Amino acid sequence: MLSCNIQAGSSTRAYREYLTRSWSHVLPNGKRANLDALADLFAPFDVVGLQESDPGSLRSGFDNQSSLLAERARFPYFSHQSNRRVARIAGSGNAVLSRLEPSELLDYALPGRVAGRGVLLSRFGQGRDAWMLAVTHLSLGARSRHLQIGFLADLLADEKRLVLMGDFNCDADAPEMQALYRHTHLQPPSCAAPSFPSWAPDRALDHILCAGFQCSEYRALPAAGSDHLAVAVTLQ
Repeated sequence: MLSCNIQAGSSTRAYREYLTRSWSHVLPNGKRANLDALADLFAPFDVVGLQESDPGSLRSGFDNQSSLLAERARFPYFSHQSNRRVARIAGSGNAVLSRLEPSELLDYALPGRVAGRGVLLSRFGQGRDAWMLAVTHLSLGARSRHLQIGFLADLLADEKRLVLMGDFNCDADAPEMQALYRHTHLQPPSCAAPSFPSWAPDRALDHILCAGFQCSEYRALPAAGSDHLAVAVTLQ
């Protein structure tokens, strides 16, 4: 299982490139090669959660990047939650690529000072074997994250077999994260996997939190040119 902020297929390899490559936020140039590299990364996994996947706009060449990655990495199932659009110039959302057929799909908008964040839920299996996957991308501001994590804690409180993954924009032990551990069955990762910035990672902002599984091989992996590393885990 893997979680990846794909930065809409853009490349960033230094802080200065947020300025010098700002054109990549509105133009599609160079993104296909990054998406091909991401598809190669995703191919060995059973389930992949995406953040900052463009649903189809100018900057993605009007491709739904989740669909494109599912096709290239040969995932038979994918779902996309579009959270933010800037006219036809740019869009962003969460997605799930899976080799397992989901039995239920739900999506919710998250609260916050600025709209445009959400959580995508996929349920797999039936009865006692059922489990829930939640993919999210939280806000940059701690006040909005506090609201969003409170919403997630209420939403996921009754789920005993659960995985919550995504770009949290904070450490797993940040004060606002404690509501998840108090009110759900989720546990923090067994170790920190620094994921940002990808060229010199010193902060663990991307996490896979689990409940009801044995977790091993928790690690960060390069994700093409994204400014985040991907995070992977093996579940039993």
